Amino acid sequence: MLNNSQRCQLLQVARQSIQNGLQGKPALRPDVTLYDEALRSKKASFVTLTIHNQLRGCIGHLEAIQALVDDVAENAFSAAFSDSRFSPLTSAEWDETEIHISVLSHAQPLAFHSEAELLQQLRPGIDGLILQDGYHRGTFLPSVWEQLPEKSAFLTQLKNKAGLPGNYWSDNLQVSRYTTESFSDATPCP
Repeated sequence: MLNNSQRCQLLQVARQSIQNGLQGKPALRPDVTLYDEALRSKKASFVTLTIHNQLRGCIGHLEAIQALVDDVAENAFSAAFSDSRFSPLTSAEWDETEIHISVLSHAQPLAFHSEAELLQQLRPGIDGLILQDGYHRGTFLPSVWEQLPEKSAFLTQLKNKAGLPGNYWSDNLQVSRYTTESFSDATPCP
């Protein structure tokens, strides 16, 4: 768990990285030596941007590939300017934009032999899922349970996101779960 100071530092890094982009500069490259061990350690994150509670961008990594502070800087910039579902964030939208950061745990594969068995293992509001079959892959953060609280609807929509039909089933289907520590700039930092 991150303390309030560490959370505020990550939110500040995300905000500065996006501000760089609004000024035509590249993503922020934080000096990791200035941060404590929790923020220097390799962890995966997602940065989600919303405007008036509507999704405006969401980019992240499912696997830890770099220091958490670097991951947040990169993902914040990408969520603002490289999410293919949206046009790049504008200065006019910036004041209305809320930043949400999710720090992911390591994903754990689930063992199951049927969709019913898989559904029994899901923990609504807790689990983020990674679904994969061949080159089809998709993930939903735990926050998606707020829009899709029913297990079967959650799984069906995740299959769709991965490019599979909602009723798809295969013995090759792989599902892993992870949890997140999530926070946003809705609560101002001291």
